[in-house]
Amino acid sequence: MSAPHRTAEEIGRTAAGPRPVPSLGTQRAAAELSHVDTTLSNGLRVLAVRKATVPLVELRAWIPFAGEDKLHPATAEVLAETLLTGTARRDRIEIDAELALIGGDLASGVDPERLAITGTSLADGLPTMLNVLADALTGASYADAEVERERERLIERIAVSRTQPRTIAREALQKHRYGDHPAVREVPQAEDVAIVTPEQVRALHRASVLPRGSVLVLVGDIDPETVIGDLEKALGGWASDRSAVRLPVLPDLTGGNVLLVPRAGAVQSQIRLSAQAVSRTDPRYAALQLANLAYGGYFSSRLVENIREDKGYTYSAHSGFEFTDQTAVLNVDADTATDATAAALMETRYELARLGLVPPTAEEVESVRQYAIGSLVTAASSQGGLAAQLAALAATGLGADWLAGHPARLAAVTAEDVASAALEFFAPKRFTGVVVGDADVLAPKLTALGDVTVGESA
Repeated sequence: MSAPHRTAEEIGRTAAGPRPVPSLGTQRAAAELSHVDTTLSNGLRVLAVRKATVPLVELRAWIPFAGEDKLHPATAEVLAETLLTGTARRDRIEIDAELALIGGDLASGVDPERLAITGTSLADGLPTMLNVLADALTGASYADAEVERERERLIERIAVSRTQPRTIAREALQKHRYGDHPAVREVPQAEDVAIVTPEQVRALHRASVLPRGSVLVLVGDIDPETVIGDLEKALGGWASDRSAVRLPVLPDLTGGNVLLVPRAGAVQSQIRLSAQAVSRTDPRYAALQLANLAYGGYFSSRLVENIREDKGYTYSAHSGFEFTDQTAVLNVDADTATDATAAALMETRYELARLGLVPPTAEEVESVRQYAIGSLVTAASSQGGLAAQLAALAATGLGADWLAGHPARLAAVTAEDVASAALEFFAPKRFTGVVVGDADVLAPKLTALGDVTVGESA
């Protein structure tokens, strides 16, 4: 005879009242990673980590890829789309077939800071994946037909992207923060892409796809010591005396008025605020990370509780870090209905000030600490997640040791440390940013709110 069905509410109660929620257990230390962190003879930094949870290997390559030329963003995008479409030895079909046989995949993408290559394969297929990668790095052909085809697809995607509110808001924020700095040019102009030639793409590859100053991360069922020798052989032909081109240093943000960017007829507004932060190597970073989580970095944060759960101004509100080379900023994002925009901005600023003046309680600090440590451990539990984290760290000179030691740094942060970080970094006057929306409706209320200026149409 089967047991009677009980509801969740019945299960959670006893005759004496609700069952107590068990306390969180002791945080386990991160598993020690067997790894090698070295630089090959061609100047490529390699971080190889053994994580044999499944018989796979994850690959992440990070090549600094900045450029000052007006056409650089467009040419770089076409290069990223066609890097793996053929070489002197293999055409697109042969590349796809070889990778398919090892359960593998390679893909590339680009932004103003770097050219990124991601890959995965069965562990015993790693030599093949490295061979294909080396072939592309040293002999990508950028055939006329491939460039033309991918160029046309890229133009279509750019046209769609530039109609999206998030793209418009991001571009407006970048221009407001950094003016004409190369970092601003994240989405190229379609007309620039249309005039990119195969020879320009080949020339950019020769000039900028360079190993010196770049990073390669391998995580998976590998022997880190042995794989270094395999990489020396596979990538030995990828060499240059020049170094990959790093993005010029970004200027520090100093706060200032929020810019209202008109977007006529928009029924929603995008609020984007930003302030200077500190890098991961700064001794204040761990406390600042917890302060950010308390403010808007996770679902139980103060900002989410206020403008989403309590007032319903937005479906999504979030704050977090944006890292570019050795610099970092704090960003606050929220999308709101037009009629709620001024109130949402007011409450967002209110929560910034409240974080410093009424700092997170000991209970809040412990909650965000557990979330931060748990999220870090969870993200690094898969091969792909660990590879992504290490690639981001390695690009700024850090590595597996920093990652392994960060839970202890978070555990050592006190409520007083978080209060100090909140007061120092979350003062509303430190933030600048943009609001993108219907200026005819928004301008009267936003300018009355103060520290808002009206700009030109997006």
